[in-house]
Amino acid sequence: MNAQPGLFAADERTLVDDATGRITYTPGFVDAATAQAWFDELRDVVPWRTERRRMYDREVDVPRLLGSFRLDDGELPPAIASARDRVEAATRERYTGVGLNRYRDGNDSVAPHHDHLYELVPGHPIALLSLGDVRTMQIRSQDRPRRAIDVELEPGSLLVMSYETQLHWLHGVAKTKREVGERISLAFRVKPASATSRY
Repeated sequence: MNAQPGLFAADERTLVDDATGRITYTPGFVDAATAQAWFDELRDVVPWRTERRRMYDREVDVPRLLGSFRLDDGELPPAIASARDRVEAATRERYTGVGLNRYRDGNDSVAPHHDHLYELVPGHPIALLSLGDVRTMQIRSQDRPRRAIDVELEPGSLLVMSYETQLHWLHGVAKTKREVGERISLAFRVKPASATSRY
């Protein structure tokens, strides 16, 4: 099931490449059969959790399920270990952790945001691997002139955002009234040793 690393480059699409950072999108980074096998495994073996977060003056449920792993864990699920190896080979990076989001249906979402800068090592990208159903990633610039990019994140696709994009862009997955199936995303990051939150 493993495609050769590096073959994806011909399909890489550059969405942003300027002073605000670099964002690339590669559909078919992982072949369909592998993407489905990884999805099935992670849906069943990840210890998914729910969280509540404070929004303004009240606590609300985070509208998706969450998971996380340190990548130096000797007992990673095989799908995560394989995905890590594939993504690291393609991006020429060594990541320290992966955060997982599980979107159960169109009611699950993530609000427009940039990653917490204090939990990232400057100069290292974030690589987002998508499995399961297609959802739209909305990418919006914080600088003028305002720019908006919508990306249909296909199963097996890879979205890579440079560190600089977290200074100039917001990204999120909005709720949708369309009938959609489950999606799992894996966000590979390089975090400083001082970072205390989950990956």
